[in-house]
Amino acid sequence: MLVRLVYASRATQELSATDLGHILRESREHNPHDGITGVLCFNAGVFLQVLEGGRMAVNARYKRILQDARHQDQILLSYDEIAERRFAGWSMGQVNLQRLNPALVLKYSASARLDPYAMSGKALTALLEELLASGVIECN
Repeated sequence: MLVRLVYASRATQELSATDLGHILRESREHNPHDGITGVLCFNAGVFLQVLEGGRMAVNARYKRILQDARHQDQILLSYDEIAERRFAGWSMGQVNLQRLNPALVLKYSASARLDPYAMSGKALTALLEELLASGVIECN
């Protein structure tokens, strides 16, 4: 059974581009073995991530994230059984924030600022699907 999990968390310390790159590299190395795909967005100290895969693998990964000292204020925004993956092309894609259109964020949020804590899981999933369609999600 496939599931899609969407969560947000705040970084416990400031992360550099190198730190974020390391997180993405680790995800891209380990996720294929576990059958996990997804996308990560990191903005202003906040992680927004979608994980897709088998229920046991996604649950185990989220449990590790909950225990990871780099994360605090974790919030589960959405957890759904799915028929197919939406982010299957990425072991871990990344949102290119330089290409993020504030008007698109405003379509799904009360403000043009991307704040996962102020948005529903459904709205965030819809926003990420539009970002995928518009080429804002990439895998370096």
